[in-house]
Amino acid sequence: MAPIPTPSAEPDDSPDTYVGLPADRAEHLARERGWPTVRSLPPGAIITMEYRVGRLNFEVKDGRVARAWKG
Repeated sequence: MAPIPTPSAEPDDSPDTYVGLPADRAEHLARERGWPTVRSLPPGAIITMEYRVGRLNFEVKDGRVARAWKG
């Protein structure tokens, strides 16, 4: 039987540091800090609730990050 893969570690980074930044700057900074997947969403977007290691989500309102969370 094949071994169960171990997900890579997430960057040691707090999503709160992105709140208030312009969306393009936040995405660039997140990628520099090692987030392999960065997702920008409009307020109220309907999304699935599965947790994905290595993904950082941004809720973007008026071009700025209003909320950020892992998964």
